[in-house]
Amino acid sequence: MKSIVVFCGSADGYNEYYREAAYELGALLADRGIRIIYGGARIGLMGALAEGALASGGKVTGVIPGFLKTKEVAHEGLTELITVDTMHERKLKMHELSDGVITMPGGWGTMEELFEMLTWGQLGLHTKPIGLLNVSGYYDALKALSDSMVTEGFLSEFVNASLLISESPVDLLEKMEAYIPLVSEKIMTRQTT
Repeated sequence: MKSIVVFCGSADGYNEYYREAAYELGALLADRGIRIIYGGARIGLMGALAEGALASGGKVTGVIPGFLKTKEVAHEGLTELITVDTMHERKLKMHELSDGVITMPGGWGTMEELFEMLTWGQLGLHTKPIGLLNVSGYYDALKALSDSMVTEGFLSEFVNASLLISESPVDLLEKMEAYIPLVSEKIMTRQTT
């Protein structure tokens, strides 16, 4: 993987470790020569991610809609800052520029970005690995919800297993590098093998 889009919050959250983990992920990706694609802000976890990568000599591309440049406070020190018109264009551009997806803690916007990428993968529109960095157990409830979707017959085990989850960024990257894409004939059925 040469580039990874990272979805994460424009807030810091109440646990200091969220910000530290974002900075560390940025540094790790930079050390491995992986370009970061992200939402372009200098605040919250987004800013910490970018700063971690830049401090380690990494390349960081931000993608931000014009109307959010002041609300999310665009980061002007990036390798590249791309301005688009809409949120839809933002997601599409980040998708086009990336080889994989990592989601860190965030709010509804972060969830929406993650679920769109998961849905596109389920529909066979891409074959990129999608990872969930479960910092301090932040996504335990989402994992339980996904498992419930399987139990209740709304999501196949096969598709559920395509969301790669780890509390360790190193372990998550290893899972992403070893990822075998979903087979499109299976994703729309209840087949699990």
